[in-house]
Parts: sequence; C-alpha cells; structure tokens
Amino acid sequence: MFMYDLSKRLRHRVQLTTDGHRAYLCAVEDAFGNKIDYATLTKMYCQDKDEVTHRYSPSKVVGCQLAVVQGNPDPCHISTSFVERQNLTMRMGMRRFTRLTNGFSKKVENLHYAVALHFMYYNFCRIHQTLRITPAMAAGVTKRLWELEDIVELLENKEKFSN
Repeated sequence: MFMYDLSKRLRHRVQLTTDGHRAYLCAVEDAFGNKIDYATLTKMYCQDKDEVTHRYSPSKVVGCQLAVVQGNPDPCHISTSFVERQNLTMRMGMRRFTRLTNGFSKKVENLHYAVALHFMYYNFCRIHQTLRITPAMAAGVTKRLWELEDIVELLENKEKFSN
C-alpha cells in the first residue's frame, strides 16, 4: 500500500534503492511497473562468535552486494545511507521505537500519530543545519518557517471540517 501510494504522488521517474528484503521487489514492481530506476543494496555481516554477549550490538559489515532490478539506476546514487540516517534521526528524536523505554508505543494508532507529528515538525518547523532552512522550504512546498501553532491549527481545521 505504501509503494502504491508513493507511486501515485510522484510526477517524474525516480531512482529507488532498497535493501534485499524480498517483499520490496513485488511491492515496487506492482506499484511502479517499469516507470522506475530501481536497485537493491544488500549488506553482508560477519557472524558473531558469542551471540549472547553481543545481542544488542550490531554485527560488523563485511561487504555489500549491489543489484540493478529495474531501469537504469545511477550507480553513484545506489545507497541506503539517506534512509538509514532518517531512521536514526527518527529513533533518536522519538523514543517510540526503543523497546526498553517508557516512550515505546504499545498501540499502533498512537505510533502512527507520533510518526506523523515527528515528520511534520522535522520537515516544516525544524531548520536543518546543512540547508539553513527546512526541507519543506528547500523543496518549494512552503515559503515560510512553520511554528508548532501552525500544526495545531491544521489539526483543529481538520476536526472542524470532518464534523
């Protein structure tokens, strides 16, 4: 559903890189058909000898396997680094994904709303150090810096029009 929704929102051909999870292959094919430049990047990890003592530590990456799945992706841009950085920022800025904290979401609905609020703030309210503006401003989605009050007003207007 996510890939189908994404494909309908994009006007131009895009390049996509995923990890080697097989479910992505069908999802991308079903959603985009041949209208995408798609590659996979699969990281290979070494096996830890003592799995019990290293349970919470990531294994060492020993190599990567690149594979073109569809179209003509630019090899210089076959990377999962951007999404991995985004996931780290989300996990660190919002403890809903950290299982051993009291912020962990036990209800999927609460997690859904927390993620939506996080990304709304991240893209519209937070000035990014490298951009010196918000990502929404850099993408031309808005011309102004949003405040938290603007997000609250969006929610209030949605409630008003949905009743």
